[in-house]
Amino acid sequence: MMYLCYIFVLITIALSKNAEPANLEWWQTSVIYQVYPRSFKDSNGDGVGDLKGIEEMAEHFYETGIGAIWLSPIFKSPLADFGYDISDFVSIDSTYGTMEDFLSLQMKLKSFGVRILLDFVPNHSSDEHEWFQKSVKRIDPYTEYYVWLDGKLDENGNRIPPNNWVSQINLTINKFQRNYFDGSAWEWSPERGQYYLHQFTVKQPDLNYNSPAVLEEMKNVLRFWLDIGIDGFRIDALPFIVEDITFKDEPMINPNVKDDNYTYFLLDHTLSRDQLGTYKVVEEFRAVLDEYSNRDGNTRLMLVEAYASINYTMMYYSQQTPRAHMPFNFNFITYLNKTSSAVDIKNTINLWLDNMPPGQWANWVIGNHDNKRVASRFGQDMVDPMNTLATMLPGTAITYNGEEIGMADGTIRWDQTVDPFGKNGGKDKYELNSRDPFRTPFHWNDWQNAGFSTSQRTWLPVNSNHWYLNLAFQKVCLRSHYQTYKTLLKLRSYPTIAQGNLTMYTPSDWILILTRQLEGHETFYIVLNVGTEQEAIILNEHFKDIPLHMIVRASSINAWHSENDYIDTTKPLPMRPKSSLVLSY
Repeated sequence: MMYLCYIFVLITIALSKNAEPANLEWWQTSVIYQVYPRSFKDSNGDGVGDLKGIEEMAEHFYETGIGAIWLSPIFKSPLADFGYDISDFVSIDSTYGTMEDFLSLQMKLKSFGVRILLDFVPNHSSDEHEWFQKSVKRIDPYTEYYVWLDGKLDENGNRIPPNNWVSQINLTINKFQRNYFDGSAWEWSPERGQYYLHQFTVKQPDLNYNSPAVLEEMKNVLRFWLDIGIDGFRIDALPFIVEDITFKDEPMINPNVKDDNYTYFLLDHTLSRDQLGTYKVVEEFRAVLDEYSNRDGNTRLMLVEAYASINYTMMYYSQQTPRAHMPFNFNFITYLNKTSSAVDIKNTINLWLDNMPPGQWANWVIGNHDNKRVASRFGQDMVDPMNTLATMLPGTAITYNGEEIGMADGTIRWDQTVDPFGKNGGKDKYELNSRDPFRTPFHWNDWQNAGFSTSQRTWLPVNSNHWYLNLAFQKVCLRSHYQTYKTLLKLRSYPTIAQGNLTMYTPSDWILILTRQLEGHETFYIVLNVGTEQEAIILNEHFKDIPLHMIVRASSINAWHSENDYIDTTKPLPMRPKSSLVLSY
């Protein structure tokens, strides 16, 4: 079967607003690559990815041009939420290996010049954590380590939760549930005689950041891993770590709507998230990282996850006091889809750049373990174009494992579903909520289980299309997702891409042109047709002072032109649907 190679080209670079174009730090020039350990590579044949598997395939990062990897949680956990329910923040879960395995992986990465970031989960622990077990028993100092409240009595004298706050686990399924208690963010502890707050699953009790002891405990967790030598953290679910201490009911968005189970989407979450105290905690975490950065001049990076409105998101950037180096930019995930126009893309890019505080650094995320893959959200033709956006715009590029080869969501039956979000939806609605399809194992080759594992069964089934969509095949394919991705990463080393300015043009609804310029260096033009019909553009009719010819630096697989072709700027440049070109002179 002929392998179809798709590439859409945009150019992305790392540029700070109002910053001098020199002396960029490692995290500004690197691509940060998210590794989902369960699905990356299984070294021992148990069907689950592990640290030794990542070490075994570490050369992939080096060959591709990856500068740093971020590991999703590998800490000791009952795995009720696949590692985001942590029972020991400073131990490796045996599913993934041992501390010795981690240190060996770290050494291997260092030999390739690849840095390592860990996932830090400060909002909650597992209910199996020693701290929580002692908090239930009111053993000091753990009594107030979690958020505990007495319940209330309804009109019939029945005990009910202290307020109407709703758990994140029911974000989607609450549209269909009519059982109040299933959606509550509070769980009754008979032993303690109080409710505890869990903004995620019932097995993930929220830590209490009004307790100075809790803050110090979590700062010590950061220090533990920094002492081992990691290069920074991705910090999970930050908007939820501080709550309004009045614990009042959250208001309905529309007070005229009656909802007997306080569905998440009907509540205005003004009390359970996005509190100003959150940013003070962020400053405390950053101060710990800076302790280490200041010792040796090697920046320990702080990335934060915050699905929030643009004003709250931008507040995670450093203000008068250092905060995060960058909050993740999820706007390509949130606002774009397969029907988005060139103007939509331009506006989405500007939404971040126009709101970013002066002197700060952008980043571009097109996928992660919680969202549909690019090939499934935008269509296979847009895999390379979106990778180009993420790697060529001003800022740091962040790639989810598998996006470099264009992996799509897998098909997961109900009996194969393991994600708690999916299982809570029930057989009829699990597909609305499950994240399992985005987390299927990596396609290394066309062997059994795509070379991921020798096990007969893997923790999630491998996508059936791995026989033709896999890394090994794309490495030998002249034009492929992977070859395009590597080319784009090489272009990031050009001074113009690393430090040049950005201008965007939309000569039609579906044509987007980006220019990247830096005085004294090569100039780049990125031309994209994001529509469904072929278009043509004569470049010298739209741009002054461009030369007669430009060279193709990268091209989508479906583009008319290939890398190293020359373009005559006085003639119509044909652009197939969903195609792109990176040109320069």
